[in-house]
Amino acid sequence: MTTRDFTAMTGLEMMRWVQTERPTDIPSIGRLLGMRFDEVDHGRIVISLDTRPDFANPLGTVHGGIAATLLDSAMGCAVHTTLPAGTGYTTLELKVNYIRAARTDGQALTATGTVIHAGRRTATAEGKVVDDQGKLMAHATTTCMIL
Repeated sequence: MTTRDFTAMTGLEMMRWVQTERPTDIPSIGRLLGMRFDEVDHGRIVISLDTRPDFANPLGTVHGGIAATLLDSAMGCAVHTTLPAGTGYTTLELKVNYIRAARTDGQALTATGTVIHAGRRTATAEGKVVDDQGKLMAHATTTCMIL
């Protein structure tokens, strides 16, 4: 079992730890969906995953909730990178625009989250998901409450 004092780590330190250690013993949505932290910088995160048949909606394409979760994770983690140790956040609002459907056959989806504003009480960020050809699949904005 991983024994880390996450409250002593800044958000950026925590996200970089997740990127390098890729912990498998901590339950998370990222582990469940197979997310990879490709880039971690102050105010910017790039996360990717490969689609699979389990992600299908009744029409046989990737369920929109997968893109929404990928966007919420990328934008929220981007906000997290701006926070000091012992400070948390939660999503207050998430607005997603879907552009095109994704396939369930192992297609790589990549989400980039970028902080627009990091305040004392709230933060905002924007994000986009592209496929392995660089085509825009979805884009979003979020407002997070700083705890």
